[in-house]
Amino acid sequence: MPWVASRGDPGYPVCQPQVLDEFGAASQPSTNWHLRENGREHHTSKFSSKELIVRRGQAFVVTFNGAEQPEQNLTFIAETGPKPSKQTRTQATFGISSTVSKDSWSAVLQSTSSNSVSISISSPPNAVIGRYKLSVQSGSSPPTSLGTFVLLFNAWSSGDDVFMPNKAECEEYVLEEFGIIFAGNKNYISSFGWNFGQFQGDILDICLSMLDRSLSHRQDPITDVSHRNDPKYVGRVLSAMVNANDDRGVVLGNWSGNYDDGKSPSSWTGSGEILQSWKKSGFRPVKYGQCWVFAAVLTTALRCLGIPTRTITNFSSAHDADGNLRVDEFYDAAGNHLDRAADSIWNFHVWNESWFSRSDLGPSYSGWQILDATPQEQSEGIYQCGPASQKAIKEGDVELDYDCPFVFAEVNADCMYWNYDTATGKKTLIFSQSTTIGQSLSTKAVGRDDRVDVTNDYKYEEGKYKHWFFWLHSCFIPKRI
Repeated sequence: MPWVASRGDPGYPVCQPQVLDEFGAASQPSTNWHLRENGREHHTSKFSSKELIVRRGQAFVVTFNGAEQPEQNLTFIAETGPKPSKQTRTQATFGISSTVSKDSWSAVLQSTSSNSVSISISSPPNAVIGRYKLSVQSGSSPPTSLGTFVLLFNAWSSGDDVFMPNKAECEEYVLEEFGIIFAGNKNYISSFGWNFGQFQGDILDICLSMLDRSLSHRQDPITDVSHRNDPKYVGRVLSAMVNANDDRGVVLGNWSGNYDDGKSPSSWTGSGEILQSWKKSGFRPVKYGQCWVFAAVLTTALRCLGIPTRTITNFSSAHDADGNLRVDEFYDAAGNHLDRAADSIWNFHVWNESWFSRSDLGPSYSGWQILDATPQEQSEGIYQCGPASQKAIKEGDVELDYDCPFVFAEVNADCMYWNYDTATGKKTLIFSQSTTIGQSLSTKAVGRDDRVDVTNDYKYEEGKYKHWFFWLHSCFIPKRI
């Protein structure tokens, strides 16, 4: 079956014909991907790429040279990942139909001429995201590759887990390349700008490489790719990959104050330089980062893949190292501080919230989900954190996946001050404070460079919270997951 160039959109890149591949299939015929039109409709025009980038659950148009009566004999094949299959939902085979299917891949004939066919192709709203190879087969002929395209999450599609009904929030949390991160302490909140740069150069390829270089992918690439339809899975994997602790991820943390063999965390102003440095070095960890750097790079990766994401700063943030939902400090009889506890309180800590539904927990826990790429404590043996439902944190539902106890303690832990007898090992409670931790949780306003306080989204006002919950769960803390 011969394929010739389609000239429907002058200036658009087209794939050039090549010889048969090792499987006997003709590869890379001339294909018009309608980059400008599809990019506009799919909110992907900002990407610096000559490859088609579209969002799942939404139609895109492809034009190519076709046979007579194409609606009767064309079959399309879309596949992604290693060893694609229908069982893992990494391969789809579909013919031309009269209507778009909401639950599967489909193709609808748009127009035909003497030398070209235009097809509108739709993916389901829960399709696996990533780079796809698209092929077409006519009758019993070998399949012919039309080329590749990248499929992303779609916050504009009501069937997608990341659907965000507020369009202004979609613009802010998916498309906005510049942001503000808050720092300082609860008595003096400062801010600085950050260039997330999710549409720059080859950032999309780097973000896909982050997934492909994860421990999950190295251990079982077929299963890993099949799970990339799920934003909570993708978010959790990326929370591990942004830090370098387990997997030679992107950024190496350093809180020593000595950065002679790298860059000071405070010197970075954008994610692009960090991600590009990681790639150019052969994927060796970039030196150095602290919490805001980890959160900013994770924001870039998640927005790039289409998951609505923002940074959150928690002032007086607890680091509960032993999982008892409190911060313990010990003093001797003379009032001298004893270095016996691993717990700590940070002036501020920055993490991420991503927006998606939680079918695993139920609709009441959907919405903002906390992810944290800063390496603090291991979760399932890896330095990763989340997604913990923001609503679960407020309600104290710490038994739920993922890492809810740790995040709950960051904003709600009581500070317990103990007298410790070094001779007998006996400890006596001196006093406790329940209002110190979790102050002025802050994020950037939608469409404005203002600070928005979201503390009430994380916790009830003091005196209104169910304190019985804290004491009950301080006796039995569920395994961190």
